[in-house]
Amino acid sequence: MSSNAADPSSIPVLTDEQQETWFAYMRVMLRLTHEMNRQLQTDSDLSLADYDVLNALADSPGGRLQLTALAARIGWERSRVSHHLQRMSARGLVERSPSESDRRATDAVLTDAGRAALRAATPGHAALIRRMFFDGLDPELLIPLRTALDQVHERVLDQGTLPRPGRPQRRLPGLQTGA
Repeated sequence: MSSNAADPSSIPVLTDEQQETWFAYMRVMLRLTHEMNRQLQTDSDLSLADYDVLNALADSPGGRLQLTALAARIGWERSRVSHHLQRMSARGLVERSPSESDRRATDAVLTDAGRAALRAATPGHAALIRRMFFDGLDPELLIPLRTALDQVHERVLDQGTLPRPGRPQRRLPGLQTGA
């Protein structure tokens, strides 16, 4: 047993309601992730991982982020970001370049092709999210759901191992309001 591992008898168990809520979240997260990935691959030849990277870059000043900041923004380990950027770079969606703010660091930079791919993929992605997530949800639950998710996210940031990301994303780049 590692020195960081807690004694299993000292770990509080989840209540029945917490277990049911957790499994409800897991069912949604796993299935929705599958559906988003499938839709993006079918309609846009992008994976959900590609879309996450492109989306984060498009929402950043100059379409660029240091790799460490990108990893924190999308919740990945830096090595995963680095490997994924190599694959995306080979497809012309992103470039890697020395950081403008710290020449020792590397930035991921959104290319014109990456921006065009994101712009083409976003309407179909947003339509899927609306159809699968929002259309079945009572509109009165939107604000409480967002509040709950923001609270959980804040706790994950406080208790998690990744650095806190910069400003939160609020819009899908390239998606016009009402479109």
